Amino acid sequence: MGTAGVFNREKLVIAILISAAGRKDELVSHLADLWGPVDFASDPFTFTFTHYYDAEMGPPIDRFFISFERLVDPTCLARTKVETNSIEDMFREKGSRKVNLDPGLLSLPRFVLATTKENAHRIPLADGIYAEITLLYGRGSFQPLPWTYPDFRSEPTLSILNKIRARYKSQTRA
Repeated sequence: MGTAGVFNREKLVIAILISAAGRKDELVSHLADLWGPVDFASDPFTFTFTHYYDAEMGPPIDRFFISFERLVDPTCLARTKVETNSIEDMFREKGSRKVNLDPGLLSLPRFVLATTKENAHRIPLADGIYAEITLLYGRGSFQPLPWTYPDFRSEPTLSILNKIRARYKSQTRA
């Protein structure tokens, strides 16, 4: 029989969609106030993988990723998603979201996203939040799974997450 232990700390990553580009710095600053210094911020790229968000957010929509210097206990994922949902509400304009925040946890073998949407491949955590293993690491890169969203399968996203993983790997070895 195994003995319960302590989870390894993981890298908090937030995947951000934003249509209010002029508020990007304000948003990142607010996130840093909550989770500490940002140690990586990708360049934004145009989000063209779906038109799902166009009606609410209004195009053009950019995608970028940030990660935080401080590693976190992975049991915080549900609470983090609830907090990011509140932040989305803070950045609403005339009732419409202008930012979409998808927090995830990056570890050496996987990248997990939090979501409010139930599905067969998602595990309930707490407070109506589910965890989804979105990518697995193998053969020198993150690999998508059958349910991985198209934007998380894309080369720009995989490249960014591989860079964040290298940073995380250095942190865990220090």
